[in-house]
Parts: sequence; C-alpha cells; structure tokens
Amino acid sequence: MYYMGVDVGSVSTDIVLIDKEYNVVEKIYLRTKGNPIKAVQEGFKILKNKYEDSKIYAAGTTGSGRMIASAIIGADTAKNEITAHATAALEIDKDVKTIIEIGGQDSKIIIINNGIVSDFAMNTVCAAGTGSFLDRQAERLEIPIEEFGDYAMRASTTVRIAGRCAVFAESDMIHKQQLGYNHAEIIRGLCDALVRNYLNNIGKGKTILPKVLFQGGVAANKGMKKAFENELGFEIFVPDNFSMMGAIGAAIIANEKVKKSGKTNFRGLKLADNNIFSRSFDCEGCPNKCEVVKIYENNNIIGYFGDRCTKWSNKTAESSKLA
Repeated sequence: MYYMGVDVGSVSTDIVLIDKEYNVVEKIYLRTKGNPIKAVQEGFKILKNKYEDSKIYAAGTTGSGRMIASAIIGADTAKNEITAHATAALEIDKDVKTIIEIGGQDSKIIIINNGIVSDFAMNTVCAAGTGSFLDRQAERLEIPIEEFGDYAMRASTTVRIAGRCAVFAESDMIHKQQLGYNHAEIIRGLCDALVRNYLNNIGKGKTILPKVLFQGGVAANKGMKKAFENELGFEIFVPDNFSMMGAIGAAIIANEKVKKSGKTNFRGLKLADNNIFSRSFDCEGCPNKCEVVKIYENNNIIGYFGDRCTKWSNKTAESSKLA
C-alpha cells in the first residue's frame, strides 16, 4: 500500500510514493517546462510499469500547479506548499522550529511553534537566490550546477556581491571576474549575498530558531547551507529527501484524508496514455467573472478549477464533447 504526492512547480514536477511508515519508495523529478499536464503524464508512464493502481491508497497534490494536477489525477487533497512542507518536516523531526525552503522560482520561510505553523513568508516577483537564478549563473560560468556548492566551499576568501536583485547580482559577478577574482571566490560571494538577501527580505521580522530544516532543490548547494550557518550562527539540517518534501507532505495529508473518508478519488496510472488538455472560459455567474479552467480527457470533461465559489469545481466529471 502506497500514498502518492505530486508537487507541480513552475520549474519542476516531483512525484513520490511513500509506504505506511512514510518511507519514500519511489521519487521522480521532471522538468515542468511550462506544461504541467505533460509532466504529470510522463511521471505516470514511469510508475505504471512498476505499480498497480490498487496499491495506491491515496493521492495528494501541492505546488503552484496543484489544482490542475488534482483535476488530472483525481487527488484526494490539494494543499498549498506551506502546509505540505510543514507536514513533511514535522514528520521527520518534531523539534523543527524553522523551515527554509528555496525552490526553482520561489523562496519561503515557515515558522513553527508547538508543532503548528505560526507564521510564514514568501518571495515576491524577484527570483534572485532561487534555483533558476543559480542555474543561470552556473551555465554562464560553465560550471555544472551539481558542482556549484563545491566551488563555494573551496574558496579561501569571499567577495562582496550585490544580492538584492538578480540583474544587479549578475552584473556584479561579471565585474568581479574582470577584477581577477576566481570562480570559487565569486560563487562563495554569491552564496553569501543570496543568504543575506533572503534573511533581510523573506526572513525580515521573523525569529529564526533552531532546529532549522533547509528544504527545496537549492538545499543541495553546500555553499548556500554554509552561508546560512555563518549568518545564523548555528547548524542547519538538510533532510535526505530535501527536494521532494512538498510531494512527501502532500502524500501524508492525502493519507490522513482517506483514513477519515474511507475511499480515494485517485483515477489511476492509466491516464498517462490518454489525451488530456485544458480549456478556459469566463464565468458570468457573478461580478467576479472568474476564469474557470476545464480539464478534458479524450474530449470528456473530468474536472474544473479556478472558480472562487466552487460552483464549477464541485461538479462531478461529466461527458461533454469539446465545444
């Protein structure tokens, strides 16, 4: 018996299966590439060759694309990233008080008191310090992103980089290269700058107490972890499945829901081979004029989302030809 979690983000789509003890038995990382439907289907193609539908007891979604993923797979729950990450972190360590999460396009901080989320914050429109920004700098420096953190750890000194803006940070890095600083020093300076930016913006006004868990794809960067420890003055911890914590949390939440309801809405892994697509329309039912998205599978409507009043999203799947 397994529980599925699907975390659909702007950069990546993560799918996990966990067992009854909440151990991760399967994890899949895929690039979303602006097409969450295709990403989910690609993940399911991998899973359907290994697992039977009857073995998946519950399914949950999270991430910015959680609603479309929920409609596609028949999720039992669709929870925001804050709840999902906090749920997974508390399952790993009941003593966690702060979660630092940095993903592909966003960053967040979650404050936990007595096992309950008491405060949180997320970045705004700027992607400085996120995974996509670090990917871009690794590509520009012609360094594999997997080695980016190792370079920072090898530096004997650091340089001051402007980290408040992605554009300024990149310009400053180029300027430091022209002054003769080596890659290791510049990368360490970048990690230091991005951590300062994170703490001064997302962490502003927050009391960051240990134990701290560092989650999200950027937690793989040893330089970022070390920079956080230098700024905070204490050790931070990176979970084994740091990049999958959102999906793990979604799976745990789904299991708890199905335990109470006694049934799952999961539609099965067969949807990997079906023709699934979306269309949208403006609802004229009230002045909100919500943009409602319809999800089709083989020209039949299987779900809706995007309406504030749930007039459409509460509808059951219906047979309807594409208009």
